[in-house]
Amino acid sequence: MLSEKDLKQIAQKGITEDQISAQLEEFKTGFPFLKLKAAASIEDGIVATSEQDKQAYVDAWNKYKAEGHQIVKFVPASGAASRMFKDMFAFLDADYDIPTTPFEKKYFDNIEKFAFYEALDAVCRKNEGKSIKYLIQEGNYKAVVANMLFEKGLNYGQLPKGLLLFHKYEDGARTPMEEHLAEGALYATSNGEARVHFTVSHEHIDLFEKKVAAKLGGFSKKYGIKYDITFSEQKPSTDTIAANPDNTPFRNNDGSLLFRPGGHGALIENLNEIDADIIFIKNIDNVVPDRIKQETVDYKQVIAGVLVNLQKLAFKYLDELDKGVDHEKLREIEHFVEHAFCRCPGIKAYNDEELAAYLKKKLNRPMRVCGVVKNVGEPGGGPFLTYNQDGTISLQILESSQIDKNNQEYMQMFTRGTHFNPVDLVCAVKNYKGEPFDLPKFVDRSTGFISSKSKNGKELKALELPGLWNGAMSDWNTVFVEVPLGTFNPVKTVNDLLREQHQ
Repeated sequence: MLSEKDLKQIAQKGITEDQISAQLEEFKTGFPFLKLKAAASIEDGIVATSEQDKQAYVDAWNKYKAEGHQIVKFVPASGAASRMFKDMFAFLDADYDIPTTPFEKKYFDNIEKFAFYEALDAVCRKNEGKSIKYLIQEGNYKAVVANMLFEKGLNYGQLPKGLLLFHKYEDGARTPMEEHLAEGALYATSNGEARVHFTVSHEHIDLFEKKVAAKLGGFSKKYGIKYDITFSEQKPSTDTIAANPDNTPFRNNDGSLLFRPGGHGALIENLNEIDADIIFIKNIDNVVPDRIKQETVDYKQVIAGVLVNLQKLAFKYLDELDKGVDHEKLREIEHFVEHAFCRCPGIKAYNDEELAAYLKKKLNRPMRVCGVVKNVGEPGGGPFLTYNQDGTISLQILESSQIDKNNQEYMQMFTRGTHFNPVDLVCAVKNYKGEPFDLPKFVDRSTGFISSKSKNGKELKALELPGLWNGAMSDWNTVFVEVPLGTFNPVKTVNDLLREQHQ
């Protein structure tokens, strides 16, 4: 099935023939659905913190930072903004010239409120010889949109979200990338330095580097800190082969194999290369202006405080297990594991030696605390209690693709779930001896999924790796903490920038 030319192409990407064979087999067999116990809730699986608790967790985090640990803010930022402007691309292709849909009308009725308005007005004057107001007065709405989307103007249709102007300030508009620099200074500094890592696409890395070089001095002066800004790209070795509907390899017009990015789950490899004790993870578009940042900063410190408190206790127990413990201490550790991270039916039957080995295995793994918000109908995943292969129950973030849509009980769990995953994580990635975990070893490879796509008018099957905060972290110890809805302000369409939180 694979020619010498194919094998050479595969090798150039750093992928083995065995990996390709396994991926093609996955197209045939599909992926098993997860067995669910329940959607996580405040009653079972989600921690709700009191005002007193919150201050204690903030204090714990500030104490941890003062000890000089390595902290990194990790921001997946490779996504292009083209989907943000889907409606505006459609307007350009429409057989009418005047804003007609509610979306189009809202955009033009509020155009001066966008942070990029002045920049767009400048390119309209340069390219069209007319201001936005004049172009609108003469009914040339499409010229305004073209100057926003295409290379002759702002090129927003091709740029990554991280480099679009999101928020207005007196000293100039800010991009999401800049907002993450501000956030890093406010909750993720250590030794007077904020370390921020962006994962970006290859074609945009130069633009990010130039923007950082232009803006870093101002933020460093504003917050009185140093920055260490780094970038990485999704590895070609994490691309997955595409298949035809009959599960044979899909080929390009020149006969070469078609590979596709493996989704955000591929970033577990990038995360694995970060040298840090604690890593915050947050999407590029979930940022707010300074005037309402404090709530986000407060709760980032809360979930980090929860994490370092749990880690401190886990490390203490692991040290004790190394030295040997009596039956009473074993039961204490068992109680901690079961109530902090998972439910462990069946372990009562273990003798002390078996129980000690089991508890050590459960404790000695990466740890994450995930902020979750109340469900308001946003698309995406949610927190669940799921069964593991050993019969235990763990906390997982699941997407709809991981749930059997023919199972009415499971679908009700998903649709009626009280909470939602806003991608608000803080992670501990070193063991109790200070050694980094090898994160790919904790991925549940059976949690990928297959989607239908097309290329050059031909149908194809695409294979996505287990998601970064889904199956890629399946075997981590996980805790869910409720955080306010105000900490979740994603920008999925350009008109989302008109929401109060982004003004």
